Amino acid sequence: MAINPKKVVKMATSKKCKSLKIKDIDLKVDNFSIDDLNKENENSLQLQTLLETVSSCQISDAYNNLYRTSGVIKGLKSLTGVKGYGKIKTCQTDANDWGSAVAGIDFTDKKEVLFIKTSDEPIAVWGELASTCAKESEIAAVAVYGNMRDVDVIKYMDYPLFSRDYCPNAGTPLGTGKLNLDLEIDGVIIKEGDFFFGDENGVVIIPSEKFNEVIIETFKIKLKEETILKMLKEGKTLAEIVNVKDNFKN
Repeated sequence: MAINPKKVVKMATSKKCKSLKIKDIDLKVDNFSIDDLNKENENSLQLQTLLETVSSCQISDAYNNLYRTSGVIKGLKSLTGVKGYGKIKTCQTDANDWGSAVAGIDFTDKKEVLFIKTSDEPIAVWGELASTCAKESEIAAVAVYGNMRDVDVIKYMDYPLFSRDYCPNAGTPLGTGKLNLDLEIDGVIIKEGDFFFGDENGVVIIPSEKFNEVIIETFKIKLKEETILKMLKEGKTLAEIVNVKDNFKN
């Protein structure tokens, strides 16, 4: 029987990740970087363990605690219910040009996220074929601030896909867009190399220079929430734990 080396490595990494517990994570703000997401080292393992355990809610809370902003990209929703995260590669194109979107696949490295912004027309730039190509290329996730299609197929692909909306029609492969440029969405600037995290709750973008601080804060929130869950199971109410119950006593 033939053995696929990639599959063996993936299985080994997965087992290591499962064997590492949240309490064993030892990340300090100055001893890791966003680039560790693309590597195979101890920091990568610890980051993967944390990110596989947390949600976009906790990452958004962490960002808000530090910088009083949510990092949420409004309107972007998961089409498959699969979590995805990584460094961003950007693409911008008109909605009638799906050629630039699929060209972005060839310029996005493994474990990175392809983030595509299109014009507002209800025309899809992404579908089944593009999703299959991105998945086979081991791109971490794809987000389209615009429209996808073939939802009847891609929703079963077990692959992280995010979009604002979907429709059946597509344009043509013009290839007139641009790659690796800054994107502006509702006043938020998204740069190549920024951190993307998406799940069923939505999408959060963290600037690369703030990644370390936000990750450490996310870790603290995760530990605090685990403590609260334990207290709830012991019989306390959430109002008691967060000290608001007494505010409503007569």
